[in-house]
Amino acid sequence: MFKKDVYSSRRYLLQKNISSGIVVLLGNTESPINFEHNTYPFRQDSTFLYYVGIASPKLALIIDIEEDKTILFGNEMTIDDIVWMGRLETLQEKAQMADVDQVLPFGELSSYIDRAKSSQRNIHFLPPYQSHNKILLEELLHISFQQLLPSTELIKAVVAQRSIKEDIEIAEIEKAIHISAEMHLLAMQMARPGMKEYEIVNAIQGLAAANNCPLAYAPIVTVHGEILHNAYRQNTLTSGDLVLNDSGAETPLGYAGDLTRTFPVDLSFTDRQREMYNIVLSSFTDARDMLRPGIKFKDVHLRAATSLVEGLVAIGLMKGNPQEAVANHAHTMFFQCGLGHMMGLDVHDMEDLGEQFVGYTADEPKDTKTFGLKSLRLGKALEPGNVLTVEPGIYIIPELIDRWKAEKKNADFINYDKLEEYRNFGGIRIEDDFLITGDGYRLLGPELIKTVQEIENYRANYA
Repeated sequence: MFKKDVYSSRRYLLQKNISSGIVVLLGNTESPINFEHNTYPFRQDSTFLYYVGIASPKLALIIDIEEDKTILFGNEMTIDDIVWMGRLETLQEKAQMADVDQVLPFGELSSYIDRAKSSQRNIHFLPPYQSHNKILLEELLHISFQQLLPSTELIKAVVAQRSIKEDIEIAEIEKAIHISAEMHLLAMQMARPGMKEYEIVNAIQGLAAANNCPLAYAPIVTVHGEILHNAYRQNTLTSGDLVLNDSGAETPLGYAGDLTRTFPVDLSFTDRQREMYNIVLSSFTDARDMLRPGIKFKDVHLRAATSLVEGLVAIGLMKGNPQEAVANHAHTMFFQCGLGHMMGLDVHDMEDLGEQFVGYTADEPKDTKTFGLKSLRLGKALEPGNVLTVEPGIYIIPELIDRWKAEKKNADFINYDKLEEYRNFGGIRIEDDFLITGDGYRLLGPELIKTVQEIENYRANYA
């Protein structure tokens, strides 16, 4: 945990932005894998971590606006808990570490909320994503899940606060990125023809664990990089393949790193791979160099897309005017996803609170229908203190080629005959993490190698 005044200061700022009533923050609970006492690794809710810092299951916090107090609801360990789990800090001791005013048994949460309801006080809560908390809110508020209306006021207040990272948060994020970079270098060291993808996954996961870190998300380590979130890890690395590695560590305090590198299974890129890789790298640098306060990330995304088209026109896969191609969304044959997302306590920061609040504004809402733009998680103007990823890519998806070609979709911009020669190419992505500063940006963590020459030289050292 951070020092206790960090949490009290955060809650104080939150209180100032909530008009009245009580704020109910629910922690997560343990979820069984196949029976009650064999559970998935526990991960506390990120907003609960942000305002309370206690990474224990089955807790709830109430911030009472009018009475200006915070109450932690949870149960102390029973003698059976102590026999099986050993004596840990008491809940009262944990509450003191978070500077919480009062601790009450979890069973008293319902009566506290009932009293607030009977007094017609506002009850603010965030959108639940765990099934347990959906059911709990139904029981606490005595309404069906379909009638639950999370507090927009609370969502907006939390998003505004968590979007601007404190110095202590930046330090934690950079710890995660440092370990993430080491994971990527290890992957480049060990990849060889004949290996399985899971061997690399196991190795980088072991490196994170050796640094007392879990992974921030399920890693994407694949020779089929055209599958955007490929979770299959049984493929064999073969000469001529590219390996796409999208993986990151999470610190014990919950902060994430998120990096992607693409490199050849062989010691060198083929001419075609080098050509395509450099198109993605140019798109990455064009986008990165635009980062600054006030610029809309949607505009950065569109510039990255235009840069990709310029490169693809140069090698004959696309044709026509690049700006017109992007305006007609022809680039989404190759770049189907968004350029990046916010990052912090979640690798996709605050995604549980709703992209319309995190990445967009009421004046400029998200485009939820257009292929490509509907996958852009962040579009609004950037602010100092934002932490985000930049991750352009090229993804050659055979099924998409077949569908668009049959429809003659964007035939004025896509050279389908030439594209057939690339249908089994795969995918390339390059990703780094950035802090928006007062006058520009700062790369977070170490400078992980990314040029063709740097990657080939590094691979050669471990031949």
